[in-house]
Amino acid sequence: MSGTDFSLLDFSVLDVVAEPYSAAPQLTARLRIEESSGERIHAIVLQCQVRIEPQRRSYDAAEEEGLRGLFGERSRWADTLRPFLWMQCNTTVQGFTGATEVDLALPCTYDFDVTGSRYLHALGEGAVPLTLLFSGTVFTKGSAGFGVRQVPWDCEARHPMPVAVWREMIAAHFPNAGWIRLDHNVITEFAGFRAQRGLISWEETVHTLLAETGEVVP
Repeated sequence: MSGTDFSLLDFSVLDVVAEPYSAAPQLTARLRIEESSGERIHAIVLQCQVRIEPQRRSYDAAEEEGLRGLFGERSRWADTLRPFLWMQCNTTVQGFTGATEVDLALPCTYDFDVTGSRYLHALGEGAVPLTLLFSGTVFTKGSAGFGVRQVPWDCEARHPMPVAVWREMIAAHFPNAGWIRLDHNVITEFAGFRAQRGLISWEETVHTLLAETGEVVP
C-alpha cells in the first residue's frame, strides 16, 4: 500500500430510508465499508458526493411531461439526460478491522429551484438511480503514531433508491403541500391580488390566476 492511497477499501450501500423524526427532511444511507488487508482502521473522515444518474432508468408519458422543463423534449434526451450532483455530505467512521456499517445523513430540500427536487417530484414509480462518490482521510497506525492516507478517488457505490422512500420523507414534512420560493416583490403582488379579489387562500389565488390565463386547473 502506498503512503497516499488506501486502495483496499470497498464501499456499498445497504439501504436508504426516510428519517421520520428529523427536524428537517432527511434520508439516511446505510453504508458498508470493507478493508481487505486486515489492517486496523482508527477512523475515517468521510466525504460523499451523491449524484443522480437519470439516464439509467426509463420514463412513462407522465414523467416525460414532468421532466420537460429539466431535459427538454424526449428527442433531446440523448444529449441532456446526464448525471447531476444532488448533494454533498460527510460523516466520521469509527475504528474497525475488516468491515463496518455506518449511517450517512442525506439532508434534503423540497425547494423547486433545486434540480434534484424538480427531478424527484416528476417521478411516479420505480427507483432513483444514485451513485455515491467517496473521498476523505483514513487514519491508521503508523510507524510514529497515526498514519494518514486518502480514500482513493475511484471509491463509489450505486444504489437504486425507491421513489416511494423520497415520497415518504416529503409527506412526513410537507403533508399534502410543498413550497415555492418567490421574490419579495412577487409575494407583495400576490398578496395584493388576493386581497383585491377577496380570496381566502393562496391555493385559491393561484387557481384564479391560472383560470384567467386559460390554463386548465384540476
